[in-house]
Amino acid sequence: MTDRPRTEARNPKASHLETLTTREILELMNDEDSTVPGAVRRALPAIERATEEIVAALARGGRVRYIGAGTSGRLGVLDASEAPPTFGVEPDLVSGIIAGGDSALRSAAEGAEDDALAGAKDAREDLRSGDVLVGISASGRARYVVAALTMAREIGARTVALTCDASSTLAQGADVVIAVDVGPEILAGSSRLKAGTATKLVLNMLSTAAMIRSGRTRGDLMVDLRATNAKLRERAVRMVQEVAGIDEAEARARLEANEWSVRRSLGPAEGEPRR
Repeated sequence: MTDRPRTEARNPKASHLETLTTREILELMNDEDSTVPGAVRRALPAIERATEEIVAALARGGRVRYIGAGTSGRLGVLDASEAPPTFGVEPDLVSGIIAGGDSALRSAAEGAEDDALAGAKDAREDLRSGDVLVGISASGRARYVVAALTMAREIGARTVALTCDASSTLAQGADVVIAVDVGPEILAGSSRLKAGTATKLVLNMLSTAAMIRSGRTRGDLMVDLRATNAKLRERAVRMVQEVAGIDEAEARARLEANEWSVRRSLGPAEGEPRR
């Protein structure tokens, strides 16, 4: 019998789950979820190292790739897809790869995580030396992801393992290992719960902190956002108004004259190069 992954452990608080009322189930879930931020905080040193790897790669002209299967893959694609509208970067700078291809975003392709050959192939086709590959697997045992990280190292990319099991195969050999120990789920093995929440929090940190450190914001403002809808255009107007100290009409006029670029409408900050 093989060792049980940490993500498959049973939670004693949920041993009689079916006897609980709806409110009791919800309170238990909420109590368990409340432990996740603390687990992420304990992993901050590794998250910091991974962020610095990403910042350095971007400065050298490298790119970021997330790769995962199932929930892990979906969360990677989700985070990557937000980078262009939020930070104004090209779609190829940060992207996500999911086992089974894009159809797996909507329909479960559970067997795809076992396909090591596909993981190696997807990494080989999408990565180049100088990139950073973040391999995401709650259990750390998805062969698709493990093989992708192995191929990434052969190509010359930097590797980050994001897992909930520090002793897993994925955690062996990565340049940076982010291991967030969230403990057992209330449904044994359902890593879309606390493990999924922890993964989302870490990905939020990696992408946001890396973009801030790469000069893609001004203070707390997303000055490189792409104002592609009414809500974002109104946000752009407010930013220009507040920073430049002008009225709405002038802010809107500046933005229209600068193709709705907040950064260009404001001009460079002191010491900031023009983009």
